[in-house]
Amino acid sequence: MTGSTTVIKDPNSGEEKKFNFDYSYWSHDGCKEMPDGTFVPDTSHPNGKKFADQKKVYQDLGEGVLKNAWDGFNSTLFAYGQTGSGKSWSIVGYGVNKGVVPLFCENMFKGIDEKKKAADKTEYEVTYSMLEIYNEQVRDLLDPNGGNKRGGLRIRQHPKTGFYVEGLIIVPVQSYKDIETKMDEGTRNRTVAATNMNATSSRAHTIVGINFIQKFRNAAGEDTTKSAVINLVDLAGSERAESTGATGDRLKEGAAINQSLSCLGNCIAALAEKSGGKDVKVPFRDSVLTKLLKNALGGNSKTIMIAAISPADINFDESLSTLRYADRAKQIKTSATVNEDPTEKLIRELQEENEKLKAMLGGEIKMEKLKGDHGELDDEGMEEEYKVMLANNEKQMEEMRKSFEEKLKEAQQASGENTQAMIAAKKKNTAYMYNLNTDPFLTGHIINFFDTPAEKIGNGKDEGETELVLTGPGIAPKHAIVRMEGDKFTLEPGEPNVRLMHNGKAVVDKVELHHNDRVLFGTTQYFVFVHPKERDASKKTYPEVTFEMAQSEIAKNSGFDISANKSTDEALLQEDVLDLMPAIENANSISEDLDKKMKFELMVVSPEARGELAGRTQVMIRVINLETKHEWVWPREKFLNRKFVMQEMYQNFLDNEEWDLPKEKDPFDEDYSADFHIGSVKVWMQSLSFMIESKVQLEITDYRGKNVGLLNVEVIPCDPKGKEFTDKDDVYLEDTQQLIDKPVNFVFKIISARGLPSHFTDVYAKYLVYKEESFTSTDVVKNTANPDWNHKRVLCFPKADEELLKFLKESAVMVQIWGKQKPPKEKKNVNTKMAILAQAKAKGGIAAANDNQKRFDADKVKYMMEVTMLKKRQEKMEAKLRHIKQMLEAALEHKKKRISTDLISQIYNAGTEDQAQKCIKLVPKEKGKPR
Repeated sequence: MTGSTTVIKDPNSGEEKKFNFDYSYWSHDGCKEMPDGTFVPDTSHPNGKKFADQKKVYQDLGEGVLKNAWDGFNSTLFAYGQTGSGKSWSIVGYGVNKGVVPLFCENMFKGIDEKKKAADKTEYEVTYSMLEIYNEQVRDLLDPNGGNKRGGLRIRQHPKTGFYVEGLIIVPVQSYKDIETKMDEGTRNRTVAATNMNATSSRAHTIVGINFIQKFRNAAGEDTTKSAVINLVDLAGSERAESTGATGDRLKEGAAINQSLSCLGNCIAALAEKSGGKDVKVPFRDSVLTKLLKNALGGNSKTIMIAAISPADINFDESLSTLRYADRAKQIKTSATVNEDPTEKLIRELQEENEKLKAMLGGEIKMEKLKGDHGELDDEGMEEEYKVMLANNEKQMEEMRKSFEEKLKEAQQASGENTQAMIAAKKKNTAYMYNLNTDPFLTGHIINFFDTPAEKIGNGKDEGETELVLTGPGIAPKHAIVRMEGDKFTLEPGEPNVRLMHNGKAVVDKVELHHNDRVLFGTTQYFVFVHPKERDASKKTYPEVTFEMAQSEIAKNSGFDISANKSTDEALLQEDVLDLMPAIENANSISEDLDKKMKFELMVVSPEARGELAGRTQVMIRVINLETKHEWVWPREKFLNRKFVMQEMYQNFLDNEEWDLPKEKDPFDEDYSADFHIGSVKVWMQSLSFMIESKVQLEITDYRGKNVGLLNVEVIPCDPKGKEFTDKDDVYLEDTQQLIDKPVNFVFKIISARGLPSHFTDVYAKYLVYKEESFTSTDVVKNTANPDWNHKRVLCFPKADEELLKFLKESAVMVQIWGKQKPPKEKKNVNTKMAILAQAKAKGGIAAANDNQKRFDADKVKYMMEVTMLKKRQEKMEAKLRHIKQMLEAALEHKKKRISTDLISQIYNAGTEDQAQKCIKLVPKEKGKPR
């Protein structure tokens, strides 16, 4: 960052791209922590002068938002970027390092207090709301009970004021402390839901709404209302926002997680074009988020976008994408106007509108057409909308007539006593657990104290009292018991075979709990145990426990290499492993609870094992039908898409609602007739660079590195018409460079496969050669484990260059073997939970699918083909030596002291045995002076 310019450099090519914004902040390093915990620029550091602290960001951005609010303009501030890049840090901050929102709120109330002290007669009202958009559903975060209602809250549209959330709780606040309390309350409600379903801020958008109203008498002596709506938006993480259709999965419509972000991008692109003079339609109606941000993006609001990026080289693609997104957004022009009107006029307009609505509903006048998300509404739909508008207007008028003191009193009675101070005092002496979440902002908001001799933990469905009720996949009625014996605490399973982990290891018997221990209940409930007396008596320095640390611990105990100092590809792989492990456990737990007969296992799969020549090692998911033993392999995106549908099914199951889905929509169902990648073979081309034929039988290796059959392939030099060269044709080359500028023609044959698994049919092979973009396939052979394809293809390259030669010398053709799994003859009646448990015991505990897998040994295949080629080269050289020896014997027999170099050359380079013998017979007959 230099001035207002951000420069990003590709870590592979070194290519630089520059972007100009209103501000470019560097907040990665170059700072120091002060005694009070705040981070400030460190002038001794090379980046100290350009480090932007929270105060600097607020001065540049927040003060403008605050001025807008005082002037009566609507304002919106939203943060965009991948998870962990600093969105929440910028918007909210952590601890004493307050972000734009708390600093804005603090300074707004400071300004109100200063005005009041100066005997200003203006009345000030501030209200606060907090909502979350997750999977295209709106949850009210200030409503602990109604926030989880099925389908979320409704989005309505008012003809004048635009889109709004019906029934959203909007509470009056009179100080920054009130806002802080409400923010904590909203975060706590959000955390409970997130912990139950393993949702995080990386998958949800949060919108904080602050309405700032000033009531005063204008110059004409009228009671006037000046209002400003401030929306502060923390968007979901933008990383890996792959198109849900990328996997070709029929259930793509089930994953609406990133739909809002995609729609936001479409709206920004359309608005940018519109600002440039084009007449384009802006698709605000395509998502919940874009409806609620319509005013912010293209209407009556002054809008600021914070684009947060990561400096890590493994995040280059996501960071570049974010910068491009922001670059497009800065082209949008909005037109904000002051919201100032006489109060009586506002009430009168609402009354007039209500009279009109009543007349339309009573049939006295014709209903005006209203638009819905899918076109104009019918009469029934319009009637419903008008009734809601009528009720909403009545509520607004009632609120406008109430004094602010009345509203505050009602809000205080509804919220009850604030217990935050009591909790803080109790934490000093009493043992407790606090929650962990992938989002640090959601960590530590769920607290459970242990102050009884035995505390039962479960899902609340057990007989008798359950002191700590947890909901979510894998939580049993009597899941665990924490016992207190003096100052010692122990943890034990409440019933057999529950998912319970302590410091990354499965708990099968009683274990002692110590300060900072990590505990996992089920698949989503991560907690840290705090023992104040043990902590205070110890001289140990306890590290801060993070979700990543707890998850790495589990991954390490499951056999994965979790370490630092990895390459970019290894770091990305580790990131995927840690991201997917809890998701897979979650899916297995849901499968158990719903008895879906499916099991999911994480696999680390190399490019070769996927049937690809290049690429990075990826995490994939092995899917096993426990009844039929059929298997499928899902890519990461397909699994995640389906997991969200699984979670929705499970939530309906918990709510005692209709949860099962028809076969075509069931995320656990998979098609037996779908093509299955049986295995792959790497056919090295090195022999062809010497124009030597290769006829080999190679092992077919599946995604686990297991031998699943043999493939017979041939690569034979030929003429352009496909006539194969034999030993009689002199095409062998001693030096591969001799191939340059010469034609290269060869026959590629896939003869047959032997010993394929018997549960496959409709088997075929497909492959790409050199720079081909589309696959060539053999015929499909049914009902045999030993298919004979006799596939033959002639490939011609008129003139070999260095690139082609390099391919022949160093690369290969990857042949993939595909087929269909035979449908099951019978299904065994198995219990999902018991079947998964039996498999885990057979493996000796919870393990990943690739724990003992054999690696795909590409070097071995190459070695085998090199040996074959070297044997042929050796045969050629041995023949040449034999011919030279025979020539010398003939010369000695006929007492020849000299032989011409032409004859020696002809004998050495003879392409066939017959040609060599004819030349050797010329030795005694040769006449003339030798050269």
